[in-house]
Amino acid sequence: MSSDRHEQAAQDDASPSDDEQRALLALFAETSSAWSDGDGGAFADRYAEDATVILPGVHLRGRAEIRTSMGAAFAGPLKGSRRVHVPQSVRFLTEDVAVVVTRSATAFPGEADPPSGRWELATWALTRRGGSWLVSTYHSCPES
Repeated sequence: MSSDRHEQAAQDDASPSDDEQRALLALFAETSSAWSDGDGGAFADRYAEDATVILPGVHLRGRAEIRTSMGAAFAGPLKGSRRVHVPQSVRFLTEDVAVVVTRSATAFPGEADPPSGRWELATWALTRRGGSWLVSTYHSCPES
């Protein structure tokens, strides 16, 4: 992208208030809490009905698939784990659409912190619907 186009894109970004940014970032605390609780339903409720999740080897389409997949994961390999998200960037495209990049990892029972090799970079497309922020698209890849 040329610098002129990049500057124009930056000028077009919505400028959120601190309260709006805090409300958006609260979504990460909510999803992490549902994860720690092992609650696939509460976790999936933070995703849009038509959400897409892409992970290495995984492609989930819609809230129902996310609910089913995460419910099984929380009952099995992710039981007792917790999710850590460290926001790297937040960009509001409009007042109701944002893109967030996080550095994220899963910590398993007995781990104070996730090991360095488990961290990933994630891109989140978020939309505000009915006053609440929801995940529309989530994609992650291992951190290199």
